[in-house]
Amino acid sequence: MENKLVGKIAIWAFIIGTVIALVVGLYQAYTIQTNGAASAFMTTNSGALVAWLLAIIGAIVGILAFLGKGTITKEEVPAFLTASIALLVMYGVFQGLQSMIGYWLGPLFAGVSLTLSIFIAPAAGILAIKAIYDIGKDV
Repeated sequence: MENKLVGKIAIWAFIIGTVIALVVGLYQAYTIQTNGAASAFMTTNSGALVAWLLAIIGAIVGILAFLGKGTITKEEVPAFLTASIALLVMYGVFQGLQSMIGYWLGPLFAGVSLTLSIFIAPAAGILAIKAIYDIGKDV
């Protein structure tokens, strides 16, 4: 019973974190487009609280996956880490190119990739540590 409850918590944490990241990312894109990147939503106090919330939910997802109770199974960890690296690189690229990509497409990519990166980075960090430990323990 307890494993099912923890599994459901992990699933819902991942879904809620993804939805919050997408919604806030769209709002971030809107504020970048209308006010400029310097006064975007994530630079406000409310944005900082949302960033902390996303990071905490991401850490919960990572810890539950680390314990083997989350939505990310041991076989899926390499694919998750690869996708996380791609997402974090995508964030860096779109932050630098948002004005060159287009009036609405650049801020959209920059805002959504920012919030998804904030959500995924803690989980990726925790699972990367676990992957390094698993590689090292066989030696």
